[in-house]
Amino acid sequence: MPHIAERYDAVRRAVADAADCAGRDPGDVLIVAVTKTVGPDEIRQAIAAGMRDFGENRVQEFLGKHGLFPDVRWHFIGTLQSNKAKDVVGKAHLIHSVDSLKLLRVIDRHAAQLGVVQPVLLEVNVAAEETKHGLAPGDVRDALVEASACKNVQVKGLMTMAPFVRPEDVRWVFRELRELRDSLREMPLNGVELDDLSMGMTNDYRVAVEEGATIVRVGRAIFGK
Repeated sequence: MPHIAERYDAVRRAVADAADCAGRDPGDVLIVAVTKTVGPDEIRQAIAAGMRDFGENRVQEFLGKHGLFPDVRWHFIGTLQSNKAKDVVGKAHLIHSVDSLKLLRVIDRHAAQLGVVQPVLLEVNVAAEETKHGLAPGDVRDALVEASACKNVQVKGLMTMAPFVRPEDVRWVFRELRELRDSLREMPLNGVELDDLSMGMTNDYRVAVEEGATIVRVGRAIFGK
């Protein structure tokens, strides 16, 4: 079985190939290594292989791994309950999953108490899946207006999760998120940049890069099953 370093190199090559196909600079795509179910030994191997950005989707796992490896950048990528936001704010390099105005306000309040500005992404449920969290595409504009009034939150872009089907069958999801981002990024709002699109996982990250992803969240392709 390939080592983590070899699998990571294969993912980097796949990202580069997809970026080249789209006429993009591969350096514009950040690979976040998802450490769900991954232990400290594997994370050490990943760090030794050159990885510096890691993602967790559960608060307790995030806190434990952040404590063990504080010198790398930890992204929170899972559903974040409002009553647990205080545990993540100020520690996460980027919170990918702000799925409601309520959560946005809670993050802003905790960030203000810590005296920090918390970078976040707004999660958008492009495919309108009942089992997925996220804002409806039509609600994102109002959320950005709200975000511009939050002095301790910086919206860096948008995130989505596509249905787990053939990658080509979800290309439209990634394209629609990019088109939505492009239609909104000229809004003159303080603290809103909309530079990043976090989309694509092990199953479909190549297609996501072709459609404009700046961040891909890859677990199994790096760490194995």
